[in-house]
Amino acid sequence: MATDVKTRIVSDPGILSGMPVVEGTRVPAENVLIEVRRRLPRAEIFNTYPSLPLDGIEACLAWERAGKPL
Repeated sequence: MATDVKTRIVSDPGILSGMPVVEGTRVPAENVLIEVRRRLPRAEIFNTYPSLPLDGIEACLAWERAGKPL
């Protein structure tokens, strides 16, 4: 499935001590990946992280595929 992922994973020392998060949120990218690995439904992930953008899950997966660069 090809998607146009605009959201990025970013690191800012002022947000969660620099932990990689979904851009524009305080949602740790690793937390989203853990939920995906647990095979939780997308709706449940979005309920858990209501500030997660619609392409946030795909952004986390793309970040992981790229070797988690920052």
